[in-house]
Amino acid sequence: MSNTVIKQFEQLAAKAEETLRQRTAEDRIRVQVGSATCENAAGSEEVYDEFCKYIAASARTDILLHKTGCTGRCSREPIVGVIVPGQMPVKYERVDRSMVHEIFTQHIQQGKPLLQKVLDGPIDKIVEYEILVCGSPRCNWLGPNSFLPLLNEKLQAAGLGPDVVGVKTASCFGACVEKEIGQSSYMLVRPDKVLYRVRNEADLDEIIRDHLQSGHPVGRLKVPGKTVGRKFFELYGDVAFFNRQSRVALRHNGVIDPESIEEYFHYRGFQALAKVLEKNDPKWVVKEITESKLRGRGGGGYPTGTKWKMGADAPDKIKYLICNADEGDPGAFMDRSMLESDPFNVIEGMIIGAFAIGANQGFAYIRAEYPMAIDRIQNAIDRCREWGLLGKNILGSGFDFDLEIRLGAGAFVCGEETALIHSIEGERGQPRIRPPYPTQSGLWGKPTVINNVETFANVPAVINYGADWFARMGSEKSGGTKVFALAGKITHTGLVEVPMGTTLREVVYEIGGGVAGGKQLKAIQTGGPAGGCIPAKWIDTPVDYDTLTKAGSIMGSGGMIVLDEEDCMVDIAKFFMTFSQDESCGKCTPCREGTTRMMEILERITGGKGTLEDLDKLKRLGMLMKKASLCGLGRAAPNPILSTLEHFRDEYLAHVTERCCPAHRCTALVHFEIDEEKCVGCTACARNCPVTCISGVRKEVHIIDQNRCIKCGRCFEVCRFDAVKRM
Repeated sequence: MSNTVIKQFEQLAAKAEETLRQRTAEDRIRVQVGSATCENAAGSEEVYDEFCKYIAASARTDILLHKTGCTGRCSREPIVGVIVPGQMPVKYERVDRSMVHEIFTQHIQQGKPLLQKVLDGPIDKIVEYEILVCGSPRCNWLGPNSFLPLLNEKLQAAGLGPDVVGVKTASCFGACVEKEIGQSSYMLVRPDKVLYRVRNEADLDEIIRDHLQSGHPVGRLKVPGKTVGRKFFELYGDVAFFNRQSRVALRHNGVIDPESIEEYFHYRGFQALAKVLEKNDPKWVVKEITESKLRGRGGGGYPTGTKWKMGADAPDKIKYLICNADEGDPGAFMDRSMLESDPFNVIEGMIIGAFAIGANQGFAYIRAEYPMAIDRIQNAIDRCREWGLLGKNILGSGFDFDLEIRLGAGAFVCGEETALIHSIEGERGQPRIRPPYPTQSGLWGKPTVINNVETFANVPAVINYGADWFARMGSEKSGGTKVFALAGKITHTGLVEVPMGTTLREVVYEIGGGVAGGKQLKAIQTGGPAGGCIPAKWIDTPVDYDTLTKAGSIMGSGGMIVLDEEDCMVDIAKFFMTFSQDESCGKCTPCREGTTRMMEILERITGGKGTLEDLDKLKRLGMLMKKASLCGLGRAAPNPILSTLEHFRDEYLAHVTERCCPAHRCTALVHFEIDEEKCVGCTACARNCPVTCISGVRKEVHIIDQNRCIKCGRCFEVCRFDAVKRM
């Protein structure tokens, strides 16, 4: 059977390569346009259409217009890449129709990149070569932080200054094996796409002499194969936001066309599945996943291998596998990005999981508010069926597995696995008491294994690159990486994937660029509405399931919101509790009544009517909910309040004892006054006041009628002379 599996896989891979060979030529200019919900909202569809018009009008046949998924660089979209053979890839940010004209006429037609409009630019020039050095402490034969200075010294001595060869530190390339840790350093040379393994100074001298000075890559030092995330670094390695990440689950985002099964095959697609089916040993798969230390990325952090073993050991012959794509956290869009940008990867992970537990039917439960994700997963399912990768006798292995989509109606509680099961069954999405656990009695009473999108996205990488490699990337108890949706008061918003154990400081400052506007960091909220707020003094906390729990928060599905000095922690707690109250399914009293009562108390506190006794009541109610709520969502709902009570109690005290909001956020505790010395009588405040409570004539000091003021803050926003004070 194994020969049949490998033979069929190789035939499909060859078919894909031939299709790509006919479609793309090595010497063609490639123009990449991001295509995902966020990119399209920013105007990428119009940009794509405009490029189509310019290419058609020019009658050039050497330009390939290529759609990719989303890179996760949200605040700079639409992103367009221009890749000219033999030259450094150039990415442009916030591209619109007018910029398409400039990019096409100047860069593509005349060979003059728009240096002022490149991603995270402007820049002075584009270097001839760029070297990305692996920044992992495991990959340095000279000791920590020693290879980079030596490289720069040798480049300078060879007359290759930073204007010719740029040098940047990147994250792990995933090229090392355990026996080489501390014995080698790795460097990727762009645009030649050559990854080198450097063991001594002689190797480094040879690379500089033969490759960088003479243009002849050193074949004996090349790292063969397709290491994880390498293609992403080849395209985006010059951008600081990207090169400090370790892309595993997101390794294809922004690289491949999410609707092309041929491109997915080109980047080791379905190689892991073929390997699994060739071995024909479900226990080996479970063992690999267990040794990788892959934990559920949906929030609970339950060991994936343990869950799969429970499913595999269940005696029932009928079993089900479910992908939980009901991403409901405010500000979270990790799963959506993976479904839209790399759907075949998720499906491959699901097929492997189904083989491991012995399931022949699977479901992708996707929230209905994700129409593009639904369309692309359906397209991927259809293509997999056409290519014999879903359905009967997959790759001639004798294994049958098929997949269907089920739509969620947007209820946050349906992210809880038992509520999700009820929803698929056509019942109201409400959780039930466990045990029995779904691996014992789940969908229609049959053993069911449920993992989220990111968990399945990691599975092919674990199989392809090895459990040991994946486990080494993470922390002691959690292997691999975690994807976060970085948002809030941060300079660079977007999707961030980092190894487990990375500190919050690295995420916020090295990747996120620090707090926006140069303001002071106040806290970091992780885990969505069920997470907690970690104070700035704990910025060096490693990102891990256990460490975040100790800090009073949770990993959750991966939301990470940065809060600055102008945020009121009481108001933040109320915001998340408002969400939890709205989304409570109401089945259990502790959650239904607890969220309501806590909201009433928070309303009193932010309205200037709170008491010290209210603070004690908040804590007691929160602890009661954590112990008595039916499901994990109800038990975690008090986390934002309990964590802010612990770390920011002084702000609660200011609200209830001094009747003031230190951050000037709570409307009932704020009023606005006009500074007589700064007011120039421009009338901007009066003209913009919605209730006309500001009086005064031009060039004279204005006055706010406090009895009529609704405290909307519009006067504060429009004043250009800092004359309106928020008190």
